[in-house]
Amino acid sequence: MMSKKKSLLNALFLIAVFGLTIYSIFHGQDLREVMGYIRSSDIRYWILAVVCVILFIISESVIIYYMMRTIRQKVKLTHCFLYSFVGFFFSCITPSATGGQPAQIYYMRKDKLPIPVSTLVLMIVTITYKLVLVVLGLGVVLFRPPEVMKLLQPALGWCYLGVALNVFCVAFMMILVFHPTMAKNMLLSMVRGLGRIHLIKRVEHYEEKIGHAMQQYQDVAGYFRTHKLVVGNVFVITVVQRLLLFFVTYLVYRSFGLHGTGMVTIVALQGMISVAVDMLPLPGGMGISEKLFLMMFVPVFGSITLPGMVVSRGLSYYTELIISAILTIVAHFVIGREKRGK
Repeated sequence: MMSKKKSLLNALFLIAVFGLTIYSIFHGQDLREVMGYIRSSDIRYWILAVVCVILFIISESVIIYYMMRTIRQKVKLTHCFLYSFVGFFFSCITPSATGGQPAQIYYMRKDKLPIPVSTLVLMIVTITYKLVLVVLGLGVVLFRPPEVMKLLQPALGWCYLGVALNVFCVAFMMILVFHPTMAKNMLLSMVRGLGRIHLIKRVEHYEEKIGHAMQQYQDVAGYFRTHKLVVGNVFVITVVQRLLLFFVTYLVYRSFGLHGTGMVTIVALQGMISVAVDMLPLPGGMGISEKLFLMMFVPVFGSITLPGMVVSRGLSYYTELIISAILTIVAHFVIGREKRGK
């Protein structure tokens, strides 16, 4: 778990980004008018959107449980639910979602699950999670559906940057998995080069850490080779998982009584926002996600783009954050308690 100092810095950074986001969005806006539009929307669509958010989180639980069972690890499905809520909570509040998996491993360790096994499962979850974004981003960039590309135009640069960063990330992870020796030599050369020009100290320490990390990636490679069907199933579940969250924006669109833009177009646009912000060092893509929504969705939502963004972002991010925070507290008191009692 994070040190107190790092936790405090993350909290201050989160508050600062949140404050700047709120100021930039609502500065000079008529808040009464915005709230009036929001109150007039159909709340039934919001309820369905919250269900989609919960299913989005639970989908990862299903993946974790499924993979744990394939490698004969005894784990409770209810605890897998809690691992996922813990992961999404810490991902929401840390830059580039870096805090999610360490927190999950911490709680899995409390359940007596081996750290190498937990790391293996979560690394595959990460690879497939990002791979879905790569497939979506490359699909839009290569096939260039006219309606989607027209709406993406104001933010096309951000989308291309997001696609490039995600492709690089997934490609690098695949090299680590399938060519660990080459990746290890590249990383060792980099560390030794930085050591020679005195940019880093304790070169031996980093060489040892690289060797340990490479062993984990070799375990992942072995799993890929021996569980191809499982990995394929995980990818399919991850596609459904991602679409559930993107679908929230379409439900918000319908909640305002709007028509004219198809579900596929809206889901694709929201997906491209995720592609654009996924690799940026901002907690939950806060700030830039709202900005891109306001740039892309004006032709879709018209004069109520700002209320639409407030509701969409509130349901897809802040509802996820609140629910995950509550279940993280539950996890803190539940996971490991039975074993301590025994």
